Amino acid sequence: MGREFVNIFDGWADSYDASVSGKDPEYRDVFEGYETILNEVAKRVSGTIIEFGTGTGNLTAKLLEAGNPVIGIEPNTKMREVTAERFPAIQVIDGDLLEFNEENEHIDAIVSTYVFHHLTDKEKGLALKKYATLLSKNGKVVFADTVFLTEEAKQAQISKERNRGFFNVVEDLEREYYTTIPILEELFTEAGFQVSFVKMNDYVWLIEATKK
Repeated sequence: MGREFVNIFDGWADSYDASVSGKDPEYRDVFEGYETILNEVAKRVSGTIIEFGTGTGNLTAKLLEAGNPVIGIEPNTKMREVTAERFPAIQVIDGDLLEFNEENEHIDAIVSTYVFHHLTDKEKGLALKKYATLLSKNGKVVFADTVFLTEEAKQAQISKERNRGFFNVVEDLEREYYTTIPILEELFTEAGFQVSFVKMNDYVWLIEATKK
């Protein structure tokens, strides 16, 4: 359920914003165009929004600026504290992509950035079916996440980063559940969504899915 990665983010709580701003050379390509990515997610949704993995609250800020009610769901205690301190007026729930208690009867959109790869492909499919039952008519799922065109492309990227000496990125790519566009397209379709993909950088694709 992605919970196996929760403790990793204890260290990210203090360094995440520096990394996304390009100050960490190892993760510069991963977070290239970060502000644009956030803006693209935020502009595609409206209404009452669930945000998975609020982290330090960067996407949360964009959603709130647009006047949307936001329900944050964050499994890491330190990250949850950061978001709660930054936005004391919103609800930040201890939960994850698959297991969460949300009693709001009207959810218009579900969003996340750099989070969905914490689920296995099987868990991704289960999560999407759950989101489909939760969302209102024509509700949206908009995720920005690291995805690859093919498994071969993923292995080539791992080799590239290993040759560059970026071993933290290599560890991430080999440990977590980064999937491919064809698999995601199949999972979204099976869950009852119409989905499209837009490449944002060498790692991240914008995934926009509308409930049929």
